[in-house]
Amino acid sequence: MIVTIDGPAGSGKSTAARKLAARLELPYLDTGAMYRAIAYGAQCRGVDFQDEQKLLEFAVSMQLDLDCGPTHTRVRANGHDVSEAIRSLSVSAVTPYVAKCQGIRAVLVARQQETGAKLGSFVTEGRDQGSVVFPLADVKFVLEASIEKRADRRFQELQADGEDVEIKEVMQDLAARDAVDAKHWEPLLLPGKAILIDTTNLTIAQLIDRMADHVGDISIGG
Repeated sequence: MIVTIDGPAGSGKSTAARKLAARLELPYLDTGAMYRAIAYGAQCRGVDFQDEQKLLEFAVSMQLDLDCGPTHTRVRANGHDVSEAIRSLSVSAVTPYVAKCQGIRAVLVARQQETGAKLGSFVTEGRDQGSVVFPLADVKFVLEASIEKRADRRFQELQADGEDVEIKEVMQDLAARDAVDAKHWEPLLLPGKAILIDTTNLTIAQLIDRMADHVGDISIGG
């Protein structure tokens, strides 16, 4: 069973993927963490984010190891656990440079597919999981929410992590990421391609119940 969850930042993908994976007792693959890990590493090394060739060379040289459990994905970059460090707003601000580099995307898609093959069954989330990485997934979801709601969610997360940020900064960051990422999940918006769920007014419990019902219906139907 392969379940993909795509959509914009702040739509609830990560939380939904972790909780749905736990409900289904499947590993959780957080692909966005891979892009963030490269962004964080490049930031630490002082790599020029405007130089795609340098970014690609750095990405290829980085050793990324993922520990995918039912409630988490721990990320190790060159032997160091960076699972928390990659979640800062400063890393979010430079991750779009990594995400828009087609060479890096090709490298990470291959690594994600390799990881998926090893896991067998899993829940994965990102920007292109159902459209590019795992097009034959059993169940495909696209989550969406208003940018105001998404910014508020991200703002609350960052504040909880001790980040000193303004809500305006968060909204600007989301808008910039949407401009880069939207093309990756848009193919899934065509009729019959995926199950679209607006999470703006849903609690996480309501969302997981709805997603689990869809997975159950498809499993029974299959």
